[in-house]
Amino acid sequence: MTALAVTRATLTRVLRDRTALFFMVLLPVAIIVVIGVTVSGFDQFRVGLVAAPQAGPVARELASELKEAPGLRVSAYATGQDARTALRRVELDAVVVLPTGLDTDVRAGRPVTVRVLVEPSGSAGHGAVSSVSAVVAEHAARLQAARFAVDETGGDFDHGLGLARGAERVAAPIAVRTETVDGHSDYLPLGYSYSTPTMLVLFVFINALAGGAAIVETRRTGVYARALAAPVSARTLVTGETVAYLLLALLQSALIVGIGALAFDVAWGDPVAAAVLVGVWALVGTGTGILAGAVFRTPEQVHALGPALGIGMGMLGGCMWPLALVPDWLSAAGHAVPHAWAVDAWTALLSRDAGLSGIGQELAVLAGFAAVLLTGASLALRHRLTVGSGM
Repeated sequence: MTALAVTRATLTRVLRDRTALFFMVLLPVAIIVVIGVTVSGFDQFRVGLVAAPQAGPVARELASELKEAPGLRVSAYATGQDARTALRRVELDAVVVLPTGLDTDVRAGRPVTVRVLVEPSGSAGHGAVSSVSAVVAEHAARLQAARFAVDETGGDFDHGLGLARGAERVAAPIAVRTETVDGHSDYLPLGYSYSTPTMLVLFVFINALAGGAAIVETRRTGVYARALAAPVSARTLVTGETVAYLLLALLQSALIVGIGALAFDVAWGDPVAAAVLVGVWALVGTGTGILAGAVFRTPEQVHALGPALGIGMGMLGGCMWPLALVPDWLSAAGHAVPHAWAVDAWTALLSRDAGLSGIGQELAVLAGFAAVLLTGASLALRHRLTVGSGM
């Protein structure tokens, strides 16, 4: 029996185990989808829009621009009372009320006031006002240009508005770009783009650690002992098991990356660097899982201690919150576990547009963790199989 045959047998056994599939595939995917749905739109303000049922073209155009603004998530309300109720229930950050006679006042050259309602205690409301004001100001500039065209050419307002739109399409907009010299971000992007990389680090490690229970069960049922009675070496068994659990870790990583990219538009940075980072982290998880399978005596021990250990290391390593926010001594302690180095690498890829060379230090440290864990796991499992009679 070759190592690949052992790998094939292990993969077949795991893939037929519904409980293992639930914890390795369905549970992480379900949690990630729930998080994605919950935090989607996290970087947008929730705005209610109240417009007259028979609004004119100018009001409809302003409403359309508000709905298309990237920083706003606009919901239309039939009445102002409904919108105010939603605002009081904290379902909205602000309410925009378009005046009933907006088109009439604009065509007559009279000033128009667009009211924006916010809760006094709501901090997000003031940010929503700024975003709404920017959209309204851009729309007002177009109307002013149309009024100027009417005054100069003597045509009607619709003709002037058409000229203003045409000039707006032809004229190159002035772009403002902000750049911090010699600066960098110590944080992952907001929203789902923050959760996905940290969930990948956390779940791949925890599930690889929990996978050690299957190795313990295989030892306890004597499968390894019967295999060693055949012309199969302990080294072959260890290699086959290692490759099998590495493939499972890579499969889970691919699922998380794919769901994040396809369902929630998560950008994973440089593809080569991201692939290398995923592979190295899978090696770290595999080494941890094999080591757990060699050290623990019963599957119950793995199930009881494994998740707690994985979650504790994830918290210490910055999977729940950025280590840049904690005291220096706690950040230094966090880098004693591999999770912190993995999160640092994802931060460099997603927040600083780093490439493979930009995460070289993190990859080297993670490769060191992987080498130590895989070597220790291999020696420990071989010792169990040969000296410990599989127990």
